Amino acid sequence: MLVSMTGFGRSVIDCQKFSYEIEIKSVNSRYLDISVKLCQNLIIKEYELREFIKSKFNRGKISLIISQKKNINEKNENYYIDYDKLRNTLSLIKEIKKAAKLRDKIKIDHILSYKEIFYSPADEISEEEFEKIKEGISKVADELIAMKRKEGAELEKDITSRIKNIELKVNEIEKLSSDSLNEYFNNYKLRVKQLLDERSSEFYDDRLRLELALLTEKSDISEECVRLKSHLKFFLDAMKNENQPGRKLNFLCQEIHREANTISSKTLSKDITYKVIEIKEEVERIREQIQNVE
Repeated sequence: MLVSMTGFGRSVIDCQKFSYEIEIKSVNSRYLDISVKLCQNLIIKEYELREFIKSKFNRGKISLIISQKKNINEKNENYYIDYDKLRNTLSLIKEIKKAAKLRDKIKIDHILSYKEIFYSPADEISEEEFEKIKEGISKVADELIAMKRKEGAELEKDITSRIKNIELKVNEIEKLSSDSLNEYFNNYKLRVKQLLDERSSEFYDDRLRLELALLTEKSDISEECVRLKSHLKFFLDAMKNENQPGRKLNFLCQEIHREANTISSKTLSKDITYKVIEIKEEVERIREQIQNVE
């Protein structure tokens, strides 16, 4: 079944001193791309959280955002200065001033905006709290995955309908193909007779039959129709039976489009050409849809 790459999940986890708001967003991407934005006391756990998220998702641009809020009943704790970070901050501000050719003096407001230079030992997170946060992330991820599956089911309905519509167009093209060839040949023969008298036209009968044989061979689209139907069958099978069919479906869209182009270039019928245009329109709509499929 199809799974969308778009989804959203949110939850709030209450710990002893802080509550943590967890958000996970997912949008379409060619590969698995994880971005993480964490509160100060979780930055040290970034690698572990990235690996945890990686175990939950296969494809898409995944954004994990965890913000922290102090519980109302908790007393204010003493904060200290991280002097290494303070020195780095001052150095960065001086570089910015030099690059921008600014003469303003460095003020306390400039420094206070960098909150990471302040820390409190009470802010450190325990392993027990971290496990609770991971459980919360897992719950949010499951909520997001459920949303992705629901949207994927709707995408599958729409795409299946379009594939069936293409199949109907191919059947119509097959019926039109033999009729269009005979009609073209009869018109061709009539034009020849208009230019020649009856006696001369009899002389050209053999030549006309040869032209018909060559025309039939050059304009035969039966193989393209068979291949196109085969691609449609593989497309439906991949949607239902593969876990991550996105890339395969994209490839099959290219093949369906290519066969449709070949039919258009070989046919002698304007009606078939119009049917091909309708097929290509459906393929483009399907291609837009599967850009959001894992």
